[in-house]
Amino acid sequence: MRDGAFKSGLRVASSMKAYRITGIAPFGSMRQAFSIDLPASDAGDAEHRAYSIMGSRHKANRRSIDIASVEEIDPRTSTDPRITDHFREEIAAAGGPISPPQEEE
Repeated sequence: MRDGAFKSGLRVASSMKAYRITGIAPFGSMRQAFSIDLPASDAGDAEHRAYSIMGSRHKANRRSIDIASVEEIDPRTSTDPRITDHFREEIAAAGGPISPPQEEE
């Protein structure tokens, strides 16, 4: 058996954070803006997950997806089910969700 074939040591997952990824992607024959909230370990991981989700849902390859920004957000401000499920205990401990700012009429 070659040396280093199996990694020794215990690998522990790092703490996850909530990220909002915005950009432009092809949806059918048109290019449209998108915004997606994801739990990820860092900004690079969030970007990779966005590429993966957009590619699997809309058959868009990574070169056709333009990501404009990746920013860390407070999980209490998101209504995305992935965020509310992953950060359920944190949201409850902080007093519940924060409603996003309402647009003026």
